[in-house]
Amino acid sequence: MMTNTGALQGTHILDLSRVLSGPYCTQILADHGAEVIKVEPPDGDETRAWGPPFNGDVAAYYQGVNRNKQGIALDLSTSEGQDSLLTLVAHADVLVENFKSGTMDRWSLGYKALSARFPRLVYCSISGFGADGPLGGLPGYDAAIQAMTGIMSINGDAAGQATRVGIPIIDMVTGLNATIGILLALQERERSGKGQLIDLALFDCGLSILHPHTANFFASGRVPARTGNSHPNIAPYDIVQTRTTPVFLAVGNDRQFVRLCEVLNAPDVAANPQYRTNRDRSENRDALTACLAALMAEHDGRQLSGTLMNAGVPCSSVLDIQEAVQHPHARHRRMLVDINNYRGIASPIKLDRTPATYRSEPPRLGQHQVAPKFTDKADSTYPNRNFPGNAASQN
Repeated sequence: MMTNTGALQGTHILDLSRVLSGPYCTQILADHGAEVIKVEPPDGDETRAWGPPFNGDVAAYYQGVNRNKQGIALDLSTSEGQDSLLTLVAHADVLVENFKSGTMDRWSLGYKALSARFPRLVYCSISGFGADGPLGGLPGYDAAIQAMTGIMSINGDAAGQATRVGIPIIDMVTGLNATIGILLALQERERSGKGQLIDLALFDCGLSILHPHTANFFASGRVPARTGNSHPNIAPYDIVQTRTTPVFLAVGNDRQFVRLCEVLNAPDVAANPQYRTNRDRSENRDALTACLAALMAEHDGRQLSGTLMNAGVPCSSVLDIQEAVQHPHARHRRMLVDINNYRGIASPIKLDRTPATYRSEPPRLGQHQVAPKFTDKADSTYPNRNFPGNAASQN
């Protein structure tokens, strides 16, 4: 087991969240040293069953966002479960939950109730739409909110249907925003001595990542449309087929475009008045794309992309997931984590003095049910209380 030397060592977090946004947030914090106790309902986080594939009897989906955590199971709808949770809250810095709005209040575990007893508690509440307003309290899932916030409308082929982004982008950016919010609140607590409520809605987070489409709309009044792989503001910023594999060109400035044309032995294209500046290229993007497709048609995609990258032109042949995680640079950047039978993606946040550590694989349901506690708290600070057991705790 790796020694916990992370930047958040000594920070205590209760994770009552399920599925993705909350668990992703708390795994980020746990990787960087926070002690996290994951509190699941007696039947467990529903993502334990979101498979195949499974690792043993637990879905890979669950394992992807729950390492470095202790795991217990409590029925918070019962007084016994509520009392057990309060024992842990007394020693927690942060509580994260994503129950349907009003659920925690109904159990007398909402922010108002807990902050009155524990004024230093940072309470992060994640929901679909927030607690009030036209959609307040309604459930929200990633793909539905992709549709509602306009993300699907600008994703997909220009001649095709609106398309869901292939990763749960709303949930993941909400998890990132939750992490930022928690760190902000903990930093402010150093000055005020007080915790606060962090109110995060998936709907808000979906709207927040629409750049540059919202900026373009506010400036022009034109509703953005699907453009396939091309960029609405930059050209060439698109996928081009070669003799072997497609290559995505991400040419962000005029200098890079000149170098692209040099590698393709086409300096006349760079000198063409239609393509001299990004504005010119964007206004003539169809002709430019056809020109580049002809120039690249006989090249080997992977060889060409390597040559272009070495020449300072951002691009890549299109890799699948296996190729991406086995890329030599992924190994060089130490982006894979192995703990016993668990494999995952490492933290991308590289701190030189207090790096992330990977101390334990995702917990079995109720694995730490017997006397769970934050490990740097003396045993005497916890009342003698038996945490409710369940069949899973005997695993």
